[in-house]
Amino acid sequence: MKALRNYLDKIKPNFEEGGKFHAFHSVFDGFETFLFVPNRTAKSGTHIHDAIDSKRIMSMVVIALIPALLFGMYNVGYQHFTHTGAQGGFLEMFAYGALAVLPKLVVSYVVGLGIEFVIAQWKKEEIQEGFLVSGILIPMIVPVDCPLWILAVATAFAVIFAKEVFGGTGMNVFNVALVTRAFLFFAYPTKMSGDAVWVSGESIFGLGKSVDGLTAATSLGVASTAVDPNGYPAFSWDMVTGLIPGSIGETSVIAILLGAAVLLATGIASWKVMFSVFVGGSFMAFVFSTIGPDTAMANMPWYEHLALGGFCFGAVFMATDPVTAARTETGKYIYGFLIGAMAIIIRVLNPGYPEGMMLAILLMNIFAPLIDYTVVQGNIGRREKRATKSNN
Repeated sequence: MKALRNYLDKIKPNFEEGGKFHAFHSVFDGFETFLFVPNRTAKSGTHIHDAIDSKRIMSMVVIALIPALLFGMYNVGYQHFTHTGAQGGFLEMFAYGALAVLPKLVVSYVVGLGIEFVIAQWKKEEIQEGFLVSGILIPMIVPVDCPLWILAVATAFAVIFAKEVFGGTGMNVFNVALVTRAFLFFAYPTKMSGDAVWVSGESIFGLGKSVDGLTAATSLGVASTAVDPNGYPAFSWDMVTGLIPGSIGETSVIAILLGAAVLLATGIASWKVMFSVFVGGSFMAFVFSTIGPDTAMANMPWYEHLALGGFCFGAVFMATDPVTAARTETGKYIYGFLIGAMAIIIRVLNPGYPEGMMLAILLMNIFAPLIDYTVVQGNIGRREKRATKSNN
């Protein structure tokens, strides 16, 4: 690391004012600050001096996502080998899944970071680091059969219209990864829903085998189309371990909870938001199972609602996004509770869209500033009353 530091110090003058590569200063700065903590300090004003900057925070979120990503790779292979009848053990399944998922990661980062590099150069600003997390989230919340070109188009749309037009990292109103998924869902619905997108039916470099017309429904898909009110899938531990069809990184509750432990232990994610999402979802699921419509989705036990689909993944990695979530302490409880409740409402009352977490979070992204405003105004009003009483 010392040799790398010395090398960067040696070539750094070429990228500073007057250097022959000054035009690429933002690219060099982004690469340098990603590898090493910046050694610059403020000259005036009041600042908190800390080694943890936004790049370090983003890197920790990426680390928290790794368990779900690695399990997602294995599950992609497991689902393929199971549904196609291909022969292979753990290593073959994981290798197949890795080969299926890595191209999506590459496309996501190349397109997203490429756009951010271009915009940083154009505006002569530092490269923003927010896409470090969005770049890994996007492939994890799509089906394995999502075409790469469609993923590239959706990523470009989200980075430009959900982030850069608002001013870049820290200024966006909506979660960038969820805007990507929403664009995919509404622009290319056949690639994001149905029974034919959750399991890959192609052989990859000789691993697995190609099968035409392969279909596999998700548990939520089964419940949403069941005619029998009690036709929801029976609970199994596969719903917790994640060995079921679904989006790449969203199936394993255990892997997601490992990531949650990392985020909570480091203080990066708000436990208030995370906890209240689960409370809101559990409460609304219990209400529907007690007095709701006589449908399979409404009758599903509350704990199955939490384990299936993208509920856990959204609660841990999406709802806790500090940029788009509520920021007041009381507001975090309200924000999280409404996300959990709204996700179950959408699932139960909209059979055409059983996965309600995406729309619930995007909807509450809109109302997060209003929630904070209401909480702040309420505090101001109570303080005014106390001040009036003390003066009297």
